[in-house]
Amino acid sequence: MSTPIIQGRCPGAHRPMMSGDGLVVRVRPRLARLTRAQILGLCAAAQEFGSGMIDLTNRANLQLRGVAQSAHAPLLVALERLDLLDKDPATETRRNIIVSPFYQEGDLTARLATELTARLADLPDLPPKFGFCVDAGPDRLLAEISADIRLERGQDGGLILRADGVETGRSVDENTAIDHLIALAGWFADTMSPEARRMARVLQTRDLPAQWTGVRPVGQGAAAQPGQTPLGALIGAPFGQFPAQALADLITAGNARALRVTPWRLALLEGAQPTVAADFVTNPQDPILTTDACPGAPFCPQAQVETRTLARQLAPHVTGSLHVSGCAKSCARMGPASVTLVGRNGRFDLVKQGRVGDEPVKRDLTPQTLLRMTDI
Repeated sequence: MSTPIIQGRCPGAHRPMMSGDGLVVRVRPRLARLTRAQILGLCAAAQEFGSGMIDLTNRANLQLRGVAQSAHAPLLVALERLDLLDKDPATETRRNIIVSPFYQEGDLTARLATELTARLADLPDLPPKFGFCVDAGPDRLLAEISADIRLERGQDGGLILRADGVETGRSVDENTAIDHLIALAGWFADTMSPEARRMARVLQTRDLPAQWTGVRPVGQGAAAQPGQTPLGALIGAPFGQFPAQALADLITAGNARALRVTPWRLALLEGAQPTVAADFVTNPQDPILTTDACPGAPFCPQAQVETRTLARQLAPHVTGSLHVSGCAKSCARMGPASVTLVGRNGRFDLVKQGRVGDEPVKRDLTPQTLLRMTDI
């Protein structure tokens, strides 16, 4: 079995990544939001320049798949016309900001994210995957989402700045929050090593200065589910993927004024009402919501098995969460799952209550064997 190649960065628009079906081009919405014109334009671009599919990533970004190398330049022109393109690759890489999607226009979350975006040039040089989380609502919604520095509410009701990997953060106010965030990023930049390029990894061997700790964050809020919200309808994307034409039709039919992306394979259609649509998840009880599967073979050159057909077949029979990974990289889900299947040489290793890298309880299982098992 070949060892998976760890890229050390995510794809971008300026710097896409090659996959089995062509280039993967990532679009990073500002404040997790695309206007109606932007999302309809992106759907059209996905069909003109790519495979017609749009991925919704666990970092709340959108990806166009199947883009030919010759189509990359005209796609960038289309993204620039839609105001969905950063001016250069460096700005794109720095703008790695996840925002709680249920903010109200002009509220604290929106203001903090806007200021951070405006001050990206003040940040030190950071690893490509180093990211920020702005989650300043009454409850934490992004606690399980990967980020290195977080702006959250504290249990005292105020705003805190917290380094990922520690349980408490520093009390800050809105006027100084981004200054302190930049300073904490500077401490990390001075402390990281080639082996430790994420905040939590650094803090496994280094103590965070006491000035950055002290206040516990507020509790976690309830998990988002498909259905109606005060801002509009939440719909699910099976395995985080939308057919572009179906999404455009849904936005048009529902008269949505914008689309907000989330890191939970859910999208919020602003101003729209819930609807039943064949290509989307609208039932909160649908087991596909607790099922993760990477694109698999043949779409990823490192995948050693097909993943999503098997995931769909197994999902109704798994109690809890299911993760089907095409190789040992674990791109679709970094955390543990009730059942994890890891592709290896055309077959699967089975992990119970664990991650891709954990010791399997069974090895070399075929899809047919897995479908016949009663104790999965």
